[in-house]
Amino acid sequence: MTLHEYISSIKDKKVAVVGLGVSNAPLIERLLNGGCSVRVCDRSAREAIGVNADKAEAMGAVLTLGEGYLDDLDADIIFRTPGMRPDVPAFMAAREKGSVITSEMEVFFELCPCRIIAVTGSDGKTTTTTIISKLLEAAGYNVHVGGNIGTPLLCRVDDMKPDDIVVLELSSFQLMTISKSPDIAVVTNLAPNHLDIHTDMDEYTEAKKNIFKYQKKGDRLVLNMDNDITRSFEMEKQCDELFWFSRKTKVDGSYLDGDKVFFNGEAIIDTKDILIPGVHNVENYMAAFAAVHGLVSPDICRKVAMEFGGVEHRIELVRRFNGASYYNDSIASSPSRTIAGLRSFNKKVILIAGGKDKGVPFDVLGDEVINHVKTLVVTGFTAEKIRDAVLSASSYNGQPEIIHEPDFKDAVIAASKVAVEGDVVLLSPACTSFDHFKNFAERGNYFKEIVRSL
Repeated sequence: MTLHEYISSIKDKKVAVVGLGVSNAPLIERLLNGGCSVRVCDRSAREAIGVNADKAEAMGAVLTLGEGYLDDLDADIIFRTPGMRPDVPAFMAAREKGSVITSEMEVFFELCPCRIIAVTGSDGKTTTTTIISKLLEAAGYNVHVGGNIGTPLLCRVDDMKPDDIVVLELSSFQLMTISKSPDIAVVTNLAPNHLDIHTDMDEYTEAKKNIFKYQKKGDRLVLNMDNDITRSFEMEKQCDELFWFSRKTKVDGSYLDGDKVFFNGEAIIDTKDILIPGVHNVENYMAAFAAVHGLVSPDICRKVAMEFGGVEHRIELVRRFNGASYYNDSIASSPSRTIAGLRSFNKKVILIAGGKDKGVPFDVLGDEVINHVKTLVVTGFTAEKIRDAVLSASSYNGQPEIIHEPDFKDAVIAASKVAVEGDVVLLSPACTSFDHFKNFAERGNYFKEIVRSL
């Protein structure tokens, strides 16, 4: 079925779209242009939404905004925004009345005419997804990148050809209600994350499993051998082909032996030749090599790894100033991701951390900060929690120095004042950005703006 045919099949039904953000705006326009009756519901006030609200209303959408935006939700089909739980009371009540609750991504899986490679995990999703797309593009494939990154793909599905390849980054929220799995599924790792929204770690893990739960015999699953949770997924796989990746042991798939990355006995690249820094990026490449095996040659894999400079907001070199290097790792919204960032450098860094709590404990940061940080600058809502995690660590002996600056800009300036030639200043917050920013990209861009103005 094409998207045109799908929309034609529902145009006599009442459709509600929850969330007037980037991921749903193209869908709303397409539904309205297809003749559907569309109600758009969003918690934000009209002035906060701005031009998107005006545009949707001008095309014929009925808007329900602000407090009570889900009251009396009456529709045959409801598209939920990716970050919203599928079991909120308004959705449960609507489902009992016969409504179908779906999402842009769920419909995309039903309509996509080509192969799908999808990546999930607690850390490394975006970089691994991007590396896979770069490898495929270098091999000559027509690639469409979407999910959590890129652009919403549903409205482009009719332009996709059977020989194209879609590469998706999928969050636990998108996966919670997915009932179809990709042709190639990659799970980078799993650690406690998003426990401010998920009921517990079990629910978070079960959501992640949907990336492979509905695979078929001829599909492929790529798992991290070094992670206890992902290693256990082998028992539940549905496909025939399982590739592992590992830094610690030789596996059927990608592995590290000495300073070289191998795939099933064939050397691909020396780790020192991978352009983006950090052992976690070696893991990201190993996962990507396993995903594209048989589609991309080892020579192309090697060339891309030597030339690809990394993804914005992921240990992104912003500037060298007065001999110090400033890196933007705003994507690091969990302690595990910040730990990976700290381990990317062979020297102690000046770390800027803090933001909004997402229900994940910070105690794991204590020893890591002590071992890898010369000065810690804490900011945002979680500043005191991060500071306390360091102070209470058993290895704390008065170092690193800890500076508390509630204001984000003041924190960056404070870090610059203690930086000397040869230092690394790293923004790696270990928290979400929602204390003061809309998302991690806005936080990272503001950091870059401050650094460039020093």
